[in-house]
Amino acid sequence: MPELVIAPSVLSMDYTKMLEQIKALEASKAKWIHYDVMDGHFVPNLSFGPDILKQFKKSTDLFLDVHLMVSDPTYFSKVFINAGADLIVFHTEALDNDLSSISKLIEDIHQQGIQAGFSVKPNTPIEPFLPLLKEVDIVLIMSVEPGYGGQSFMPETLEKVRTLSAYRQEHGLNYRIEIDGGINDQTAKEAKAAGVDTLVAGSYVFKNDIEKAVDSLC
Repeated sequence: MPELVIAPSVLSMDYTKMLEQIKALEASKAKWIHYDVMDGHFVPNLSFGPDILKQFKKSTDLFLDVHLMVSDPTYFSKVFINAGADLIVFHTEALDNDLSSISKLIEDIHQQGIQAGFSVKPNTPIEPFLPLLKEVDIVLIMSVEPGYGGQSFMPETLEKVRTLSAYRQEHGLNYRIEIDGGINDQTAKEAKAAGVDTLVAGSYVFKNDIEKAVDSLC
């Protein structure tokens, strides 16, 4: 199982205190920044464009984990790679859950020297995508419906985590298992017990003492 990583979601950051909060993240045990991109189409909300990611790239050495909640991940993966992403995660649903299209985009991202993975919504089963696990660096399980912060954790999504964890062990693979949505100190324990090694937390981190909140997830 890979080393545990905490990836605070800057969707919940207070942007009047951006540099201050980045420093707090750097002082904590966080190693990644989770950067949510929403296009107002694949999900109802809009979030960040590439220029803000460029500012993060200039401001910190933390690993930039970019989660594309967009209808055209093929186009936007290039945009955010050029802006400084270290990892691109896109949704299978945006490519009609088509294995060939998903595999091609993973390959295209890797060819640009960036890590790649896919994500599934809570109601999307993980089993159809097991053949692709040898190709990815990470799989992101959504434990809330994508597009909104502050939702309650959906414990039933941990069944997908258990499936991924068992498959990883059985096949000797080393992809990461990431979870996003409703993560706090209690749900983090459940997620880690199921096999998660990469925790995304937004509201819980940024609405509390950042260092203490991050450390409580470890």
